[in-house]
Amino acid sequence: MSARFDAIGLVVSDMAASVAFYRRLGFAFPEGAESLPHAEAELPGGLRLLFDTEETVRSFLPEWEPPAGGGRASLALRCDGPAEVDALYEELVGSGYHGELKPWDAFWGQRYAVVHDPDGNGVDLFAALGAE
Repeated sequence: MSARFDAIGLVVSDMAASVAFYRRLGFAFPEGAESLPHAEAELPGGLRLLFDTEETVRSFLPEWEPPAGGGRASLALRCDGPAEVDALYEELVGSGYHGELKPWDAFWGQRYAVVHDPDGNGVDLFAALGAE
């Protein structure tokens, strides 16, 4: 079989807002991506994070509608340590993004928190307890 996992795609309602949010998290979207109908950021290992506006998706699938009930996907970001989970959560929530789950020491051995991106997708922030 020659098919291989290559990218994660998200449909976004506001490209500029989504690019700004994910740039804050270290994703390298190219300059000008905020005004494009499709944008990509390369991830470690050669994977890519792809954004398409709702209008772009409707250009080839006119009946497409966002899923009912909010979030469409969830991404998980490993932080260098528990203090980074706390700091990043506070930075994002302090900038107006929705904090779904405040940082806590999870029973599975991680400092763990969840923030929503501009479209309601969950962004999990985590680090191994004792890492730092």
